[in-house]
Amino acid sequence: MKDNKDKEEKRPPEAEAPPEPEAQEPQPQEEDALEKLQAELAAQKDQYLRVLAEYDNFRKRTAAEKAGIYNNAVSDTVQAILPIADNIERALGQENASAEDMRKGVEMIQAQIEAAFEKLGMTAVGEAGEAFDPKLHNAVAHIEDENLGENVIAAVFQKGYKLGDRVVRFAMVQVAN
Repeated sequence: MKDNKDKEEKRPPEAEAPPEPEAQEPQPQEEDALEKLQAELAAQKDQYLRVLAEYDNFRKRTAAEKAGIYNNAVSDTVQAILPIADNIERALGQENASAEDMRKGVEMIQAQIEAAFEKLGMTAVGEAGEAFDPKLHNAVAHIEDENLGENVIAAVFQKGYKLGDRVVRFAMVQVAN
């Protein structure tokens, strides 16, 4: 029996379980603070969800407005060009038109195109005699001409166009000297 006693005595101290602390009931002040924090968390969560929903609605509304603006711009452009297309169709439908009448018709269509561009805010760039500007012109040829100054446009092969400050198409030009 002595051996059993020795075994019991030689037990490591961590083998014995420490007594469990008794669960303490929260104090009334702690309960009030806990309830207050839970209410504040619920209010913050509600506010977060509202802001998230508002942002999602804003994003959808902005995308719809952007699509609407694009569609309006395209529609306005097409409306400005449709009368020109109608006149071209009428001109092509003429069976017994003289060359002079056809020329007059084409000149009228040209004037109509210029008026439509003006209405849309488009301006032509690249006239012979202007100074060459690489921000507006694309030099495709070069000549030596003593009558013209240096970096002056000698001829325009294709007009360029600007919409406000944005270049829509560069003018293709011949530059002198």
